Amino acid sequence: MFRALLPIVAALSLGLFVPNGNGATLTVTTSTIPGLTARTPITTHKIRLSGPIEEGDASKLRTILERLRKDSPPVSGRPLATLELSSAGGDVFEGFKIGYLLREFNVVTIVRARDLCLSSCALAFLGGTASHLGPDFTPSRSIEIGGQVGFHNFTLNPDSDALSTPRDAREGMVRGFAVARGGTAALVRYAASMGIDTSFVALLLGRPADQWTYVDSDRAFVMLDACPIGLGLPPISPPAIAANICNHATGWFQPASPSQARAVSTQESKKHLLGHIRDNVSAFSVRGPLVAQLQAVIDSRDSLLVDSVYDDLRNAGIALPEQFGTGYEVAGYSIAELDVQCHVSFRRDSPDRFGVVLIGAKQLMKSLRQPPAACPGLFFYDQDDILNPRR
Repeated sequence: MFRALLPIVAALSLGLFVPNGNGATLTVTTSTIPGLTARTPITTHKIRLSGPIEEGDASKLRTILERLRKDSPPVSGRPLATLELSSAGGDVFEGFKIGYLLREFNVVTIVRARDLCLSSCALAFLGGTASHLGPDFTPSRSIEIGGQVGFHNFTLNPDSDALSTPRDAREGMVRGFAVARGGTAALVRYAASMGIDTSFVALLLGRPADQWTYVDSDRAFVMLDACPIGLGLPPISPPAIAANICNHATGWFQPASPSQARAVSTQESKKHLLGHIRDNVSAFSVRGPLVAQLQAVIDSRDSLLVDSVYDDLRNAGIALPEQFGTGYEVAGYSIAELDVQCHVSFRRDSPDRFGVVLIGAKQLMKSLRQPPAACPGLFFYDQDDILNPRR
């Protein structure tokens, strides 16, 4: 499939690439620290890619990764290596190939605070993977605050053989359209393979080639499943955090304000959610004592009983959120013409742990959008907050 795309991608230009015949520089650093026992040391590999990305760089990287995998077999669930990226771009096809290679070998990506990763380098960055099993994978893409990752739309390369010697203007236009369509398909396929939000691809393709899209806002980090390193806690009130989490969970279709967030205690929250389950069971006319039993639990003053039933239902697969400290109910949402309420609980000083559920008329629903697994605390911020200002 990749070879079939080569004539198409060769006609595309992505970045500030100036060919010099040398390609990117790849350096490897290996560190070993003691493990739990003397016979189980922990070995880590860091690869640094710098300079313009040219054809053949993916092959050079594959040789390195195959050697690392042979010399120190990877541990299950742990990435083989970390790839630091510092490049102004280059060959778009090579960027795709590097990204697919990172997925194959389980290599995580990071852009350091002092570095730039633009164009085809940014495409390669999206391949960062901590682990994978079959089609399922755990992405791992990180940007230190200050590091810059930038994307832009591709342009046609007029010197490509794929566009050469048209017989007339109409033929040239048809060729150009075919190449652009093929490049778009390659980009969409690559983004889908890397689990990237399709709206990000649409945004990218809808902009002029000289207009850059940087990973600077909370929205961009979430869309790319990327994590900022060195980010502090948001300087806002708990009701504002609750509204932000719920707005993320509902896709920001009708964002709520902090004034719509009402604080509830843990016990009040659990009883409220159990009441929704009771109502749902009753609405389906389920026979047996379940409705009466749930009502008895809700009416009980025994907090241990409430906790036990709540946890049992969670373990049984009911979409009840884990409770973390103070909870908030955020009202005023509408999804598919249905009124929806959002319930969230969190601790302000622990942004990576929170529970959220959407409450519809007849059911409890999981979030419409999930946060990046490695940095769920991004939901604490407004989607338009600039987390990584451009320098």
